[in-house]
Amino acid sequence: MNVLIVKANNRPASEGVSSRMYDVFMDNVTTDVNVKTFDVYKEDMPYFGQDFFNAMQKSAQAEELSDIEQRILTASNKALDLFMEADMVVFAFPLWNKTIPAPLQTFIDYVYRAGVTFKYTEEGPEGLVPEKKVLILNARGGVYSTPEMAPFEMSVNYVRQIMEFFGIKTIEEVIIEGHNQYPDRADEIVAEGMEKVAETARNLTAIGTK
Repeated sequence: MNVLIVKANNRPASEGVSSRMYDVFMDNVTTDVNVKTFDVYKEDMPYFGQDFFNAMQKSAQAEELSDIEQRILTASNKALDLFMEADMVVFAFPLWNKTIPAPLQTFIDYVYRAGVTFKYTEEGPEGLVPEKKVLILNARGGVYSTPEMAPFEMSVNYVRQIMEFFGIKTIEEVIIEGHNQYPDRADEIVAEGMEKVAETARNLTAIGTK
């Protein structure tokens, strides 16, 4: 099974819980799984915008690209190729300011490609990669799983909705929450969450066969 893990936290594991989730996942994933990491903070990823559309148009017409157009075309194609090659995509990211880190947004913009991950039809958009599996590893200092706070959570909900838009039906989650809200229980909350990450990594093949 080919697994792409999209790492979207550049804080050290000693400070960033989702960074530690990534480390624990990598330490426990089984050897029968082929894992590639795409670290959105280490890749050259120009923001999605007019440069991307210019690059796509010029590329289709075999015209010369500017430096920024070449960079964004190379970056977006790399992200899309890795996403399409993967049987499972693992997203490891925090909730920051109620949403996802900006570089993760750029990655999603890159793979949000009409005719590849979805298409338009007369009945509405249709996802084109229903066979893929997704695992979300997310950390958030507050508790957002309550009915009152759930509407303010726009990180996991966003990633899940985009993956469902692509037609993906198997989406698993391991979420660590509340360690900042409840500092007296922080070590326990994080430890329990890391054990779930480790267990999920060890059982990754079972998720892949769902």
